[in-house]
Amino acid sequence: MASETVPPSVAPESDTVQFADAHRVLQDAIAAHAFPGCAYGVFAGGRVVHEGALGTFTYDDPSLPVTPQTSFDVASLTKVIATTAAAMLLYERGHLDLDLPIGELLPGFMIGRPAGTHARSVTLAHLLAHNSGMPGYVEFFRAHSSAAGILRACLELPIQVAPGERAEYSDPGFILLGKALEVIAHEPLAAFLHREIYHPLGMNHTRFNPGISQRLAIPPTEFDTTFRYRIVQGEVQDENAYLLNGAAGHAGVFSNVHDLLRFSETILAAVGHPTVPGHTRLFNGSTVELFAQRQASTGSSRALGWDTPSGQSASGTHFSTHSIGHLGFSGCSLWIDLTAGVAVALLTNRTWPDRQSQLIRDVRPAFHDAVRMSL
Repeated sequence: MASETVPPSVAPESDTVQFADAHRVLQDAIAAHAFPGCAYGVFAGGRVVHEGALGTFTYDDPSLPVTPQTSFDVASLTKVIATTAAAMLLYERGHLDLDLPIGELLPGFMIGRPAGTHARSVTLAHLLAHNSGMPGYVEFFRAHSSAAGILRACLELPIQVAPGERAEYSDPGFILLGKALEVIAHEPLAAFLHREIYHPLGMNHTRFNPGISQRLAIPPTEFDTTFRYRIVQGEVQDENAYLLNGAAGHAGVFSNVHDLLRFSETILAAVGHPTVPGHTRLFNGSTVELFAQRQASTGSSRALGWDTPSGQSASGTHFSTHSIGHLGFSGCSLWIDLTAGVAVALLTNRTWPDRQSQLIRDVRPAFHDAVRMSL
C-alpha cells in the first residue's frame, strides 16, 4: 500500500535551512508522486556545500530510505560521465581525432554503403554532437536478443540526412561511439573508465553492472511488464543497454551524488576554479572548452557530448549560457556552470513503478532555480 508520508531529509540542519526552498521543491515532488525518492548535491566555491536525500526506494510502506550515498541508475548521464569523458581524455592525449570517419574504426559501418553516401562522412564529432544523421531511438531489443545482433543492426542503420545538417539526439550514435572508443583505447570502455577516470578521482561508487550483492541497495527503476517481466533493480533499465551486456555508450552507468560532484570538480578545475586540496586533475581547460562549445550550425543546444541550457532548460533560469549538463531518462541530471563554478546533481527514480509520469519536467527547473537562489 502506498505511503503518503514524506521522510525528512538526512542533510544537516544548517544546510537544510540554507537550501530550504530546494528541499521543499523535492518534498512536494515526492508528495505528488513525481518520484519516490531522491538524492542531490551542490558543489560551489571549490567544495561540496550540500548533500541531501529525501524519500524512499518505492512508494510501498515500509521501503528503504534514500541517503546521499545511494547509487542510482543514471541512464543517459552515461553519455557524459562515461563516453564523453573517455573521448575528452583520449582527445587530450592525442589518441582521438574528432574528424576521423567512424567507418575507419568500425568497418562494419561501411558495408553496403557505396562511395558518396552520407554514411562515409560521419565522424566522431558528428556522433558526439548528435548531428550524424542517425535516428534518435530504435527498439533493437524487439528484434534482437544478443549484443552482437544489436551492434550489427546499429551499424546498418540508414543515415537519414547529411551529417552536420540536422541535430537529433541519438542513442544509436552513442552506442557506436562507445564501440569506436574501445577500438581507440584497445580495451572495453568500462575498464578504461575505471582505471583512467573513476579510480583516480575516487569515484568509488560509479560503475557499469553493479554486483548482485549491491543491487538491493539501489532504488528500482521499473516494474517491467513488456520485456523482462520483473522488477528492474540494480541493473540497467534501458533495454538496448541491457542486451549490450549492461555496458554501452549511451546508458548503463550507476553512480551517486558524491561521485558526480567529484567528476564535476575536475571539470571546473580545468577551467580555473578552486578545488579541494589533493584533487586529481584530468583535463586541460582547452579540452573542456572545446567539448563545451555549442554546435550552433544546426540550431541545437548540443555541444560535443554535453547539452547546454536552452530557452526552457531543465537547469532553470540561473545557470549561465557557459554551462554544460545532461539528463537521464530515469530522472537524473547533472549541470555544471563553467562561469560560476557551480555544479548540481539530482538523482531520482522517477520511472518507478512505470515510466509514465512526466512530473520531473517541472521539478527539475524549479529545483535548480531554488538551489541557485540559495547560493
